[in-house]
Amino acid sequence: MPSRRTVLAATAGVTAALTVGAAGPASDRDPIGLLSRMTLEEKVGQVFVSRVYGHSATAPDQVDVDANLAELGVRTAAELLARYRLGGIIYFTWAHNTRAPAQLADLSNGIQRASLQQPRGLPVLISTDQEHGAVCRVGRPATLFPGAMAIGAGGSRADARTLGRLAGRELRAMGIRQDYSPVADVNVNPANPVIGVRSFGADPDAVAALVAAEVEGFRAAGVAATAKHFPGHGDTAVDSHTGFPVITHTRAVWEALDAVPFRAAIAAGVDSLMTAHILVPALDDSGDPATLSRPIVTGILRETLGYDGVVVTDALDMAGVRTKYGDDRVPVLALKAGVDQLLNPPKLDVAFNAVLTAVRNGELTEARLDESVLRILRLKERLGLFDEPYVSPADVGRTVGARAHLAAADEIAERTTTLLLNEGPVLPLSPRTHPRLLILGADPASPTGTTGPPTTVLAAALTALGFEATALSTGTDPAPETITQALKAAGAVDAVVVATYNVTADSAQRTLVERLVEQLAVTGRPVVAVAIRNPYDVAQLPFVQACLATYSWTDVELRAAARVIAGTVEPRGKLPVPVQRADDPTRVLYPTGHGLTYER
Repeated sequence: MPSRRTVLAATAGVTAALTVGAAGPASDRDPIGLLSRMTLEEKVGQVFVSRVYGHSATAPDQVDVDANLAELGVRTAAELLARYRLGGIIYFTWAHNTRAPAQLADLSNGIQRASLQQPRGLPVLISTDQEHGAVCRVGRPATLFPGAMAIGAGGSRADARTLGRLAGRELRAMGIRQDYSPVADVNVNPANPVIGVRSFGADPDAVAALVAAEVEGFRAAGVAATAKHFPGHGDTAVDSHTGFPVITHTRAVWEALDAVPFRAAIAAGVDSLMTAHILVPALDDSGDPATLSRPIVTGILRETLGYDGVVVTDALDMAGVRTKYGDDRVPVLALKAGVDQLLNPPKLDVAFNAVLTAVRNGELTEARLDESVLRILRLKERLGLFDEPYVSPADVGRTVGARAHLAAADEIAERTTTLLLNEGPVLPLSPRTHPRLLILGADPASPTGTTGPPTTVLAAALTALGFEATALSTGTDPAPETITQALKAAGAVDAVVVATYNVTADSAQRTLVERLVEQLAVTGRPVVAVAIRNPYDVAQLPFVQACLATYSWTDVELRAAARVIAGTVEPRGKLPVPVQRADDPTRVLYPTGHGLTYER
């Protein structure tokens, strides 16, 4: 990898006095000094964070060679940076950025090189959504930790801090210096379609403690954590990706519930906060989403909560921010509201030119723009990007997926698996008494980094523990013939483990489990349910004898569930959310804090 100085020396027309990181007085690299020398176009570029397709900074995307040209008007990441002088790039799996750790490090270095070669070249703040659990962009061999609600079930600040520290080290080794995590939303609505298990739980104080601990871990690793989604997305039945959620909390309820984790994140020194595309009339009755609300972003977040770090929007291609204004108005209004970074606008050229025009015609003052650019530059300075913009390929191999990190993830997962129900008791199962197992059920689209469908992963893990386990995928909506096939297969085993995924009262998954229980009851063979996403599934399965909650269907959580089923580890997780009765949602079936252990 060429040194920083070598790259600069090879770049014609770049003088030391005008280049970040070049030799010279410290004032040449001071954010205020840098800001004073930037053109208006360069300033506008710094507030944008864009996607770009492909796994190389200098070659078109190999999967879709025309993707960048069609959406961004360029062929490569290098051309994108040359045209817009962007302050940030976000990595996505679907943009074909994240093939492997070494490739990611090369991509990150290529992006930095392309940006630094520009006149007054600035390092790029590279980001991604690596929440762990259900939402990850970088998969195996990187270490995948349990997701937020699983961490909430473990209840350990030390585990949350460890997750942030080790995950942060791995992201930093690949050149990713801003992670859009942790989720600071308090999930008090079981029907929430977009947050759910991405939240630590339903108790604001417990969520606050874990949010703060994870932020501390990321800071220790030199990565900017991002608490999201301000002012709180936990009580909605609408997904802001596809609609415009309305939060009906009063100001008093917001203060006591939603605000608590964000206050804790700020106290822990969180580097950035992400806004939500939600309407909260008690905080701003204008009808604007929080992302575009000056009363919320400036009035509450900046002035009341005293936050002076970087504020980033949620993605600007989401429906929640586009229902009231056009794509040319949204970025301008976000900046006027007090936001600093504009994340992934659907049409970058439209958004860029809209901000440029707004400053030139006086709608948005250059002084206001300077505030945001200065915050972004100061964050880059704090993260060490001016002095060390590149990463070492050797460090990737030593850090990403390190044996100690993988072991820590397994140990944390063992502290999160929650035993909700165990009549008999049925669990643990033993290879001596129940040698033949059938593992069937839902196989939703696998999160990034999993080795296969949940049934396959569970079967492999149980086989490794001494069972003869067979996997049979029945899907999230099994057809009648699939149910018949499952019932036939169940007749030849000693116990059945069913992976369930968001079971509803009228779902075919529920029918499958009920018929299995009815068939096997006469033989005394047990049916064990494993809720692989929402723990609320147990309320729809009153006929099962045992039920576990894993809160996600990643390998690390499924392997831990297998060890609990086999009794090689004790179930230690406690519900971080209440589970209401299916027949009467006003009554609680299992309260927050519920979790059984084995009686030895």
